[in-house]
Amino acid sequence: MKQWHEGAPGVLRLPSGRLVRGRALRRPLDPAAPPPTYGVYLLGRRPPDVAWEADWIRWPDFRLPTDRAAARAALAAAWERAPHERVEIACGGGRGRTGTALACLAVLDGVPAGEAVDFVRRHYDRHAVETPWQRRYVRTFG
Repeated sequence: MKQWHEGAPGVLRLPSGRLVRGRALRRPLDPAAPPPTYGVYLLGRRPPDVAWEADWIRWPDFRLPTDRAAARAALAAAWERAPHERVEIACGGGRGRTGTALACLAVLDGVPAGEAVDFVRRHYDRHAVETPWQRRYVRTFG
């Protein structure tokens, strides 16, 4: 099994036990840490190529995904793969878009949509999910 190590930087444990890593793309990867096996990148422009399988969701900073159906499909794929792979969710700063996506994964994992933002803020980053429309997106994701 190729999961993250619980307690590693950015790793969020969902209630089901799935481990997913959130990350800021502006920070370099830790060369001592294992790389992801699958990444979902939330950026306004196509991210650079990576050595692992990845999906890109066009998601401008401080906004919402431009194609919500594609975002839902990519996040569902990430949730499905998390029990067996090192899944990474990342945006530029690792808080707003990443936190929003992690909260959506929490909803897929059974956290009530109205509680998912608080869950991610408690267990990932207290500043996650930065805008009112990102919070609303999570509430309507379920």
